[in-house]
Parts: sequence; structure tokens; C-alpha cells
Amino acid sequence: MKKAILIIILLVFVAGGFFGFKFYKKYYGNNIEKDGYVLIPHQANFKQILDSAAKYVDNKEAFEAVAKEKDLDKYFKPGRYHFQKGLGNANLVNMIKAGNQSENSFRIGDFGDVYQMIGKVTKKTEQDSLQFVNEFNSIAAEKGYNNAEDLKKYFFIDTYNFFWTVTPKEFFKKFDDQYNEFWNSERKSKEQQSGLTRDQIYALASIVYKESGGKKDEQKTIAGLYLNRYKKGMKLQSDPTVIYAINKQTNFKEQIKRVFYKHLSTPSPYNTYANKGIPPGPICVVDKNSVDAVLNAEKNDYIFMCADPARFGYHKFTANAEEHAVNAKAYQDWLNSKNIK
Repeated sequence: MKKAILIIILLVFVAGGFFGFKFYKKYYGNNIEKDGYVLIPHQANFKQILDSAAKYVDNKEAFEAVAKEKDLDKYFKPGRYHFQKGLGNANLVNMIKAGNQSENSFRIGDFGDVYQMIGKVTKKTEQDSLQFVNEFNSIAAEKGYNNAEDLKKYFFIDTYNFFWTVTPKEFFKKFDDQYNEFWNSERKSKEQQSGLTRDQIYALASIVYKESGGKKDEQKTIAGLYLNRYKKGMKLQSDPTVIYAINKQTNFKEQIKRVFYKHLSTPSPYNTYANKGIPPGPICVVDKNSVDAVLNAEKNDYIFMCADPARFGYHKFTANAEEHAVNAKAYQDWLNSKNIK
């Protein structure tokens, strides 16, 4: 009798273990074949969710069964979800229902214009570039500007995190808040002392950034040089402004590695060889260091600068025209020796 009871108990445990294992495997055991990201748009249906998940789950039938049991076919939140090894079906479904999506990193570089930036950014968002452009144009109008391009100064070069579902308004708000935080009372005071408008500060900062290649070492020196030229009523004669003028005409499709004499007459208000004064706006998105370089420009007497072939990315500075001519000749010879055209 006792032996029979023990056998029955053992069978119960075995059966319980078997069904318990099946339960665990169905709901909580790893069901990821390979890591990846599943994109679920706002207008997705259940089949689209299953099709997207199918690329990464091992047992598709089990995932679908659990998803239906948990009403994923009726309730889900759009987003970019990380399907990673170790997750079971219940974890995956709960993640989508709760909207626990993963952020994506966005690198804002020295884009020539806002539309160029939008084209890159929207490759990582649910909304397309036209939706971003239209919304940015509306935001610009609310701020009293002409169009999205006038918002360029609100963006700073850096890496930012956003959700795939970010809207244009949500995207811009992050930069609007950052812009307002950046322009604290100390910087506003320096802005007033500079005698420049904010647009002029950003335009100069963009020239400083391009001339320095983003290196902080020389930015304050370069800023001081261009302020000297501006205050003397001289043309700024910055090669990056010529390149920008050409790029604007070709929608940034032409690669200019070297500025020749024929380029200097390119008609554009941004061309500082053709026009006196500071351009009407920045020629690229800038970093915070470049703006600070203009606000804290070095006091020097430099008027001329020329790339230094002996120190790639750096320059030779001088207030002497004859010395500059020697420096320029050395640089042109170096370009010719490298067959850079």
C-alpha cells in the first residue's frame, strides 16, 4: 500500500514537473533566436507585429499563442523594441504592451542646413522627412522665422537619444530647452558686450568651427582674427563660406576639397569673399565650444591665417601680409604635391 502511494506521489511530481516545465518554457523560457529590434508603427495590426517578431523568435507558434492569450492583438504600444536573448514570450509581450521601447542614438553633426539634418535624423524615426519639415516650418513660423532653416542655431553638435516614435515637436523641444539653458545670464551678458547680434554670433561660430575642423585648440584665436577683420571693415574671406555657397546651389551634392579663384565670385550672401560683413546666418550646425569661442575670443592682432602643412588641421597666424603670402605659397605647393584638386 505504502509503495503504491509513493509511486502515485512520484508520478504526480513527474507530471507536475513536466507540465511545469512546459508552462515555464512557453511563457518564460528563452524564445529568442537572434538579437534585434522590432519596429511597431502606430497603425500596425497583429499580423504585422507577428511578422516583425518572426525574424528574431525561435518558436513562432508559441509567441503567437502567448500574444493572443495576453490580448496583444487588441492592445499594444508602438515603438522600437529590443528582442534580446534570454527573454521569454511573456516578457516580450509585456514589453510591447507596456511600451518599454529602446532609445536610439542620433548624431547631430555639422550639417550644412536643417533639411540635410532632417534627412539623416528621420531614418531613425517613425515619421518621414516631409512630416518633420512641415512641423519645423510651423515651429519656425511660431518663433517669427521664415522656415525650418532659420532654426539651425537651436541645434548643437553632439549625440542624443530619442525614441523611434519621437514626433517632430518632441524632437525639437529637447533642443529648444537646451538652447534656452545654454543662453544663461553669463552668456547673455557677453553677448551684449560683444556688440553682435545672436545671429552674427552663430554665423561667426560656424566659420570658427569649420576653419578649426572642430578642434578646440585654435577656436578662440580664429574667433579673434575674424573679429579683427570685421571691426576693420575688411572682408572675412573665409573659404568655408565659399564652399557653403556652392553647396547650397548644388543641394550639398558637390564635394569641394579645394577653393580656387573661380569659386570666389560665387553669388551668395554667405560668400565672404564677395560680401563684406558677417553672413546672414550660420553655414553649419555648430558645437557649444565654437559659440563660446566667439563670446570669449582671444585678443590678438591677427588678420591672416593659412593652413599649416607641417601640422595637419592647424594654422599659421600673422598680422603681416608678406608673411601670409609666404605661408599661403607653402600651403598651395603642398596641395599641388598631394594632387589635391
